[in-house]
Amino acid sequence: MQAKSKEIHPRKIFVLDTSVIIHDHIAFKNFKEHDVAVPIQVLEELDNFKNGNDNRNFEARSFIRLIDSLSKKHLISQWAPLDGRNRGHFKIIIDEKPANVDAEELFGKGKVDHKILNAALYLQEENPEKSVVLVSKDICLRLKAKSLNIQAEDYETGKVKNLENLYSGCSNLEGFTEKVLNELRKGLLEPEEVGLAQMATGNHFFNITGKKGTKELAFYSKENHKLIHIPPQHAFRISSKNPEQDFAMHALLNPDIKLVTIQGNAGTGKTLLALASALERRRDYRQIFITRPIVPLSNKDIGFLPGDVKSKVDPYMAPIWDNLKFIRDQFADDSKTQAKLDELVTTDKIAISPLAFIRGRTLAKIFFIVDEAQNLTPHEVKTIISRAGEGTKVVFTGDIYQIDTPYLDSESNGLSYLIDKAKSHPLYAHIALQKGERSELANLATELL
Repeated sequence: MQAKSKEIHPRKIFVLDTSVIIHDHIAFKNFKEHDVAVPIQVLEELDNFKNGNDNRNFEARSFIRLIDSLSKKHLISQWAPLDGRNRGHFKIIIDEKPANVDAEELFGKGKVDHKILNAALYLQEENPEKSVVLVSKDICLRLKAKSLNIQAEDYETGKVKNLENLYSGCSNLEGFTEKVLNELRKGLLEPEEVGLAQMATGNHFFNITGKKGTKELAFYSKENHKLIHIPPQHAFRISSKNPEQDFAMHALLNPDIKLVTIQGNAGTGKTLLALASALERRRDYRQIFITRPIVPLSNKDIGFLPGDVKSKVDPYMAPIWDNLKFIRDQFADDSKTQAKLDELVTTDKIAISPLAFIRGRTLAKIFFIVDEAQNLTPHEVKTIISRAGEGTKVVFTGDIYQIDTPYLDSESNGLSYLIDKAKSHPLYAHIALQKGERSELANLATELL
C-alpha cells in the first residue's frame, strides 16, 4: 500500500530561494511529504538581511534560528528529517556544480540567482528519479529556470484563488415593497423575512432598492442576528458620498466590529474615512495609531536617506499627514477643535509612524489603522492582528491591484488573504469601495488610463 502511494504521489525536491524565506520563514515546513533544499547562497543573503526592524529582517532571523535548532539534532549538509508525521527531509546545498549545464556560464558569474539555479541543476542530476522544483517569488528567476528545463513555481501558500470572486462585503437587492422598507427603517425587519440571513455567512451590507426606486442601506450583524438600517454616515465633519462609503463608515464606527478591511482604488476615500472615524471615536481609545509599510526605493533601505529617523520616514508618511490636514481644514471656523487636533499629535495621542517601528509593542485600547496593506505579506497581517490587546480595533486599507513590492501580487498579498479568510467571522467587516471621490480628473485617470 505504501509503495503504491509513492507511485501515485512521487516525492519531489523543492528548492527555495531567498524571496520565499523572507516572505514566509516557515515555508520549508509547508511541503508535506516532499523534501526541501536551500542553497548555501540563500543563507549568505539572509545573513545580510538579519539586522534591522523591517519584516524581511524578522523573517530572516526567524528562519536562521529554526535552521540552527534543526542543525543541533541533525547534520543539515545531508538530508535531515523534518519534525512531524509523514514529513520530508531538509538539506543545505553547498556550492555544488552540475556536470552538464552551468547556469553561471550561460547567464553570467557572480550572481546569487545563477548559483541557486546551479543548485537545482545539481539536484536534478543527483536525483533523476525525482522531480526537482525551484520555488521563487521572483518571476525572472522562474523564467530562467524554465529555460534550463527546471520546473519552477511561485510559492502558493497564502495565495487567494479565484480573485474575481473575492468577497466584496455587500450585495445589491431589488424589488422590495414599501412596507418592507418601512419595517427596515423602524428596526423591525427580521433577516429571515426577506431571506437575507441565508445570503450572509458573516457580517454583510445590503444595498436595497424598493419597487418604486426607493433606496435603503442595511447591515446584517452575525453576532446579534439583526438587520440594522444604515442612515447617511458622518464622522468628524466628514460625510459619506456614496453607499459604499456609508457601509465603510458604519463598520469603522461600530464598536462591536474589531477588525475592518477597506479595499479600493486610489481616491475612493479609504484612509480619510478610517482617520475621520477614529477621531470621531477617539474617546473610546487610548491612542490612534496610523501606519503603513515602507517599501524601499530601488531595493534600498531608508538608511541610505540623509537626516534623522523623522526626516527619513516623513516622505513615506506624507499621504497620512495630508488626510489629517484635510480633516483639520474642515474646522476652519472652529479654532478650539483645530488646537485640540494639534495637541493630539504633539502628545502622541495620534501617532503616525512606519510599520517597522511598532514591532514588539502591545496594541491595547488602540484604534490601529494600517494603510497600504496590500504591501504586506499574509504573515505580516497575522502578526499585526495577533498583537491586538483588549479594546483595540484594527483597520486595514489598501488596493490589492496596486502592489509596490516585487514579490507580492494581487493573489498573494496579505490584504487579499485577510479578506478571503476572515469573511465569516462575527468580529470582522469588509467593504470594497468602487467610486472615486477625489475629483473628476482623478476618476478620469482611474477609468481611462
